[in-house]
Amino acid sequence: MERKVDVTSRAVMEIMTKTIEYLQPNPASRAKLSMINTMSKIRGQEKGPGYPQAEALLAEAMLKFGRELGDDCNFGPALGEVGEAMRELSEVKDSLDIEVKQNFIDPLQNLHDKDLREIQHHLKKLEGRRLDFDYKKKRQGKIPDEELRQALEKFDESKEIAESSMFNLLEMDIEQVSQLSALVQAQLEYHKQAVQILQQVTVRLEERIRQASAQPRREYQPKPRMSLEFPSGDSTQPNGGLSHTGTPKPSGRELRLQILLHRPWHIHWHSSRNFRNNLIWLHRKYAVIDFLWSGLSGRNSVKGILLSFFVYLFFPSF
Repeated sequence: MERKVDVTSRAVMEIMTKTIEYLQPNPASRAKLSMINTMSKIRGQEKGPGYPQAEALLAEAMLKFGRELGDDCNFGPALGEVGEAMRELSEVKDSLDIEVKQNFIDPLQNLHDKDLREIQHHLKKLEGRRLDFDYKKKRQGKIPDEELRQALEKFDESKEIAESSMFNLLEMDIEQVSQLSALVQAQLEYHKQAVQILQQVTVRLEERIRQASAQPRREYQPKPRMSLEFPSGDSTQPNGGLSHTGTPKPSGRELRLQILLHRPWHIHWHSSRNFRNNLIWLHRKYAVIDFLWSGLSGRNSVKGILLSFFVYLFFPSF
């Protein structure tokens, strides 16, 4: 009987600890919550915030990015719906925590603090009286018989009280069965509500998938490409000649000729960066040449013919 009581005491402590870890798996959050609750009790304040459920943290992230994505896409509203479901799950989980604490953990804690502690007290007292009786029994004949008889009576009394308390505890263990039933019922109710919430959000997501599949696929429409402009005269542009407008591009011959006229020969021909920097630099230093070229490029003018002949003479590969 004493062994069963000892096992019961160890079982109660271990099960309470594991149940708290099951409900609140993050040790750092548990420690922080315990410290906050302790400080609140010392200060006489109300109970602090509850345990931060993982579902609540996930819901917060989903709702945040769902709002940022907006309603003009499929992913944003879907994140919002699932985030709301996770928030409801966190509330159901909070209810599970409260239910299990009230109907399972607190009764076990009360059993440990009162009944089991009282039994341990009786057993400790019994052990002391047993030692006293054994000592006086060894000195029988040297001490008065009345003193030995009193020691025996006290030992028997403590033994009866300890055995009675252990018997009552083991006989009433049906209470612990009721507490286990409360734990299972709380879990069952939690999972029922969780299934209902998840089923509802699943139906909404499937409906969203069907609607998205039924919509015609949009075609990609690229934006106008960026083009290079070579300004004439004293006109300048703040972007260094880069434009998004639909101005006509120069022909290959015109572009090559402008490069030959403007480009300093110490810059490497195959460097795209040097070429771009060259154009920006030439935009400032060779604006006059740009102006001459734009004025002399007409095919019907004599100057245009002379300029073409000049280029062909000095640059035959052009």
